[in-house]
Amino acid sequence: MDGSRVILECLIKEGVDIVFGYPGGAVIPLYDALYDYKDKIKHIRTSHEQGAVHAADGYARSSGNVGVCFLTSGPGATNAITGIATAYMDSSPMVCFSGQVPTSLLGKDSFQEIDITGVTLSVTKHNFLIRDAKDLPKTIKEAFKIASSGRKGPVLIDIPKDLMLTEVDFNVDDYIPSNLEIPSKNEFDLKEEHDNEKKISEACKLIKESKRPIIYAGGGVKSANKERLLVDFAKKIDTPVLNTIMGLGDIDRDDELSLGMLGMHGSKEGNLAISNSDLIIAIGARFSDRVIGKSSEFAKDAKIIHMDIDPSEINKNINVDVDLVGDLSVLLEDLYNRVDKKENKYWREKIKTYKDKEHIIGDDEFHPQNILSLVNKKLGKNTVTVTDVGQHQMWAAKYGKFPLGKSFITSAGLGTMGFGLGAAIGAKLGQMDKNVVLVTGDGSFRMNCNEMATVSTYKIPMLILLLNNSVLGMVRQWQKLFSNERYSETNIDPSVDYVMLSKAYGIEGYKVNNLEELKEVLDKIQIDKPIFLECVINKDYDVYPIVPPNETLLNLICN
Repeated sequence: MDGSRVILECLIKEGVDIVFGYPGGAVIPLYDALYDYKDKIKHIRTSHEQGAVHAADGYARSSGNVGVCFLTSGPGATNAITGIATAYMDSSPMVCFSGQVPTSLLGKDSFQEIDITGVTLSVTKHNFLIRDAKDLPKTIKEAFKIASSGRKGPVLIDIPKDLMLTEVDFNVDDYIPSNLEIPSKNEFDLKEEHDNEKKISEACKLIKESKRPIIYAGGGVKSANKERLLVDFAKKIDTPVLNTIMGLGDIDRDDELSLGMLGMHGSKEGNLAISNSDLIIAIGARFSDRVIGKSSEFAKDAKIIHMDIDPSEINKNINVDVDLVGDLSVLLEDLYNRVDKKENKYWREKIKTYKDKEHIIGDDEFHPQNILSLVNKKLGKNTVTVTDVGQHQMWAAKYGKFPLGKSFITSAGLGTMGFGLGAAIGAKLGQMDKNVVLVTGDGSFRMNCNEMATVSTYKIPMLILLLNNSVLGMVRQWQKLFSNERYSETNIDPSVDYVMLSKAYGIEGYKVNNLEELKEVLDKIQIDKPIFLECVINKDYDVYPIVPPNETLLNLICN
């Protein structure tokens, strides 16, 4: 069969039944072959390649499967770079297939030629340029293995157009999917297991001796599908859980042990708790600058246990006392089984005194806290929240009631405005049994609102919640706090009628200005179709607390 059919047959064997993409000259053979596979692979054509990659990313984060997208050469591939980098920074498993000019034209500045493997070298976990069509099956298998194993991430396969048309000998039955191949253990793996046995004993000793322990859990827990085990572990050692923004959903936000998010926009309660702890148990988190603040002042009296799949993260930002490197599925299970049960009632009661009891939002105020509370009640627990990037992202992270599981999806590491709409499309297709709400701001929404056409075309049920303050809110807040209120280029022209825009795309739209209007709309809508809901809020609402850059977590600004 020709190379294009080899690609599709390999995808089917890898369990892929949905692909996001945008056709173009260099991938016409692939799309021609796709014509005969409509009953096996659903293709979602987005409005832009960036939207396609964000959708594949959102699908991966929501479903736990590898996301797949098709891109054409030249601008098709370069349009995808921001999406690929977003997935890379957040360790999201994805395989991107990009078309390339024919092999005879490589390196000749041919029409729509770009060295995309060179361009994406620093934002992919690995990438490949196919030189021989016979290499397609083994390369695809290797790509899926790389994307989904270890610290997950995006992989790109660049395929010259002529190789998609080249006939190769390929027996589908001989293809063993990447997840069914049993990896062989080498001497390094065995040594790591032996070292971890000793280190788990050390970790258990530290946990037993601690008086003020904190669990600091990140996105690695969700990536390993070990949210339930984390909760069981926390309850066994009676220890509160703080999350990175990527880790929201590691524990049900309503659980008595959940303290929510820590760091630059974390709660006063959470930031004071970790700052006063005597032991930090870091699980699948990387001590990023937005979490730790001034590194030399971070939790100075605490010993640290760091559990992660990526050895390069150990002692990179913060020096630790015990490192446990490996698969969380194994390490956390071992630690849970071997640690002694303990009780930390005094410490948990002490943390309650850290709560910010001064700055309370009024019940009748049209503030994001109250808006999100009403939306949460409408949608219930069976919901995935997706956000863009900015103030609305932090409000969603602070006030959302995320249930256990893959219930919160955002661009954390790269902070990509325009991520949300594409990601929400993928998130819904990854968990069709869940409600999906996109929380966005007017700045982010404008960046990729063209994907409203995709939502409409495929009739993807979701609630698009636009918090409109007519400014680039987060940048404006920094200008207010750190640039003497010199508001440079952060006002947004309010002339766009977003409801009319949504209706132009065939999507039901509403605009509300107060809580009563919001309640009326929420009472009458059903999220069995796309719904657009604009809430006009005060531009002077800011996200608090905030820890100024390179400041200790104790020096947070509460208002």
